Amino acid sequence: MSISPSAFVKSALAALFLLFAVGAIAQEMTFPRDELSIKTAAGQTYKFSIELAMTDAQREHGLMYRKEMAPDHGMLFDFGQPRRVSMWMENTILPLDMLFIQGDGTISHIRENAVPYSRDIIDSQGLVKFVLEINAGRARALGIRVGDKVISKRIGNQW
Repeated sequence: MSISPSAFVKSALAALFLLFAVGAIAQEMTFPRDELSIKTAAGQTYKFSIELAMTDAQREHGLMYRKEMAPDHGMLFDFGQPRRVSMWMENTILPLDMLFIQGDGTISHIRENAVPYSRDIIDSQGLVKFVLEINAGRARALGIRVGDKVISKRIGNQW
């Protein structure tokens, strides 16, 4: 069986259209918004405007395809129950700091400067309930360290 050149071109164009349409839909995912604060051991408090990734689809999409993010913004991934979490940066353009957070809001691990487009696994190194992604370099610039507290309605530990 052979395919005519025009049928092949039509099939290729249809496949290309489908690929771009799926990519455009994926980039348009919406996330609920909220606020949170990080209180450091040094007594500083930093406020962030965040997007919430709460469903499997939202967590899978995360910050993929984003080209910029304001310095005081981020995304909080809520995994529902404490568990070991593995993340990666495939299709993520922005370099990020990942703050791995226990159920009470305590930061248990920080991965600074995660490399864009990397398929390397970034492990939580223990049970966590949340991951906060912020722009790369912000954790160090603000003096955020393991043991500091993330405070929000979502985490359930508001002041």
